[in-house]
Amino acid sequence: MASASGPGHSGPDGGGVRAHCFANRAELISALARRLERALTGAGAAGPSAVMLSGGTTPLPAYRALGQQGVRPALGLTLFYSDDRYVPSDSDASNYHQTRPLLDALALPPERVLRVRTELPLEEAAADYERRLAELAGAGTRFGLGLLGLGADGHTASLFHAEDIERARGHRAISVHRPDGRDAVSVTPEVLARMEEVVFVVAGADKRTALTALLERSPALTAWQAVSGCKSVEVWTEPQAWPASRG
Repeated sequence: MASASGPGHSGPDGGGVRAHCFANRAELISALARRLERALTGAGAAGPSAVMLSGGTTPLPAYRALGQQGVRPALGLTLFYSDDRYVPSDSDASNYHQTRPLLDALALPPERVLRVRTELPLEEAAADYERRLAELAGAGTRFGLGLLGLGADGHTASLFHAEDIERARGHRAISVHRPDGRDAVSVTPEVLARMEEVVFVVAGADKRTALTALLERSPALTAWQAVSGCKSVEVWTEPQAWPASRG
């Protein structure tokens, strides 16, 4: 399989939805690493930009590959996270910790890496993350590439239910009690709508049902509710996750 264009959807700024199915997971990861490298180095962009990293296991090989390769970050680059579990920052369950190889290679100043400060009480951590995202936007930083995962249950970031989407109104970050019993802090649709490009990175046969619903823009799918206001949404996937109904 090569790539396929999903049915055209026009958002508030006329953006579209595109789906790309790579020949295998290795090609997916390789393409992701190249796309992320362009975003991190500021290729073709003007002015300071922010890149949003997602958690989950799928993008980790791309993060590690770029860390090993070495990347020279664009001037004024800021990184932030779609979400993180409310665990210590050195925990294996922490998205921030999982990206350390890439962070170490970029060697950004600490203020240029917006992590969820899980050393704070949960609600304070969410409020602190929201404040720093607001400051980033207020400084005129361009919100460029944003990566997202897709759960088999249809969630994205740490937005699991319609109730999370509703609570997120008027906020840039919220605290969430995850179905697995852990707490988390997640960005909101308001932040996602600021991104110039949102790319879902999806792999694994267990994601096929959720991916089908996302490509069909099902209003019942939390992930679609989260990105329905975005300018541009792409789905990058591989054959195991690709819906059989789409050939």
